[in-house]
Amino acid sequence: MYEGVKAMIMDHEIAPGARVSIEGLARQLDVSATPVREALARLESERLVVKRPNAGYRATDLLDPDALLDLFEMRLLLEPRAASLAAENASDDELGRLRAIVEEMRRQPDLGEKYSDYRRFAALDQEFHDVLAQAAGRPLLADAVNRLHAHLHMLRLNSAPGSVEATVAEHEHVLDALVQRNPEKAAEAMATHLRSSRVRHRPQPPTPRPARGRTAPR
Repeated sequence: MYEGVKAMIMDHEIAPGARVSIEGLARQLDVSATPVREALARLESERLVVKRPNAGYRATDLLDPDALLDLFEMRLLLEPRAASLAAENASDDELGRLRAIVEEMRRQPDLGEKYSDYRRFAALDQEFHDVLAQAAGRPLLADAVNRLHAHLHMLRLNSAPGSVEATVAEHEHVLDALVQRNPEKAAEAMATHLRSSRVRHRPQPPTPRPARGRTAPR
């Protein structure tokens, strides 16, 4: 149920900003209201829906350019520092987990437009950043990174088809620096990855269409 409603939000079947009716979803999905309510509570924790007093749930709006900039500025403050600390503090088990995540990411197909096409890749991408933050050995820092839910909100804007190879390569550069126990190199590799990701997930302008009833210029 949770993944089904989440897919509807990620694919904009539930439009950004739209009211989400528990009863309406229950009828549409042929279930009782209880699992829908539980799913929406989980989605609220991920900031994909918000609950308003006496108004129920609505899907959160898409990030506008200013909000996207704010998100990446916050990530650039937190995650290079986390990478630097992880280069010093990560255990061999944590480095092994990061290596396994990168290897599985490499086996994923290029991203499609539907949430079902990129769900596993997005989960692995988020896991890489969360495990790295945990490996820094600073619980408050790790919690701050996790609470951003950055990957979900970026992918609602633009799933950036074809970005699998670039993302995996950038993660490998970060991991190489961690394995080398090089804090400066790890921080710079993470900052480079985040700046590249910001470009990949920048909202794309709509393709212009010729006006109806007119001949397109040749």
